[in-house]
Parts: sequence; structure tokens; C-alpha cells
Amino acid sequence: MGHSLKAGMFLIESRMADAAMGDIYALYELGVAYSTGTAGVEIDYIEAHKWFNLAALNGNRQAQECRADIAEDMSAREIAEAQRQARAWLADIADRRAA
Repeated sequence: MGHSLKAGMFLIESRMADAAMGDIYALYELGVAYSTGTAGVEIDYIEAHKWFNLAALNGNRQAQECRADIAEDMSAREIAEAQRQARAWLADIADRRAA
């Protein structure tokens, strides 16, 4: 169990660092991790939708399909929260790059 948690944390940390650098595939992989529980990551459809949305905005077609698939299992409020979080992440990245 501890090993799985460490693997999940490493996956998330490394993919987030890559996503912040503009790696579109890392955005998609974060969506996959949160939607499927990859490497012991806790399933979180709001997080998954956020990352799929960010990847889709950058042209990843698989992310568009995955975002649509999980949206079917989400409420309108959950989708709105995921979109809000995606906008906040984009604003944070823009601020970091401007600094």
C-alpha cells in the first residue's frame, strides 16, 4: 500500500511539473490517473475533467473523448468546478511565466 501511494505521488508530481512546462501529454496523463486511479491515485472526476479539459484545449483529441466520457457521470456543478479549476491553473501558469 505504501509503495503504491509513493508511486502515485511521484506520478502526479512529475506529470504536474511536465504539464507546467507545456507538455500536453502530461496534462492527458494526469486526467487518466485521476479518472482511473492509476498508480494508487485516488479517483477524482473533477480533477480528471480539469486535466482532460486542459489537454483538450491544447488539441489532444483523446482528452476530448475522455472528458466527454467522464462528464456523463458528473453533475453540472462538478463540471463547473472542474472548469473553474482549469481556468485557475491556466492563470497560475501565466503568472509564473510572467514573473
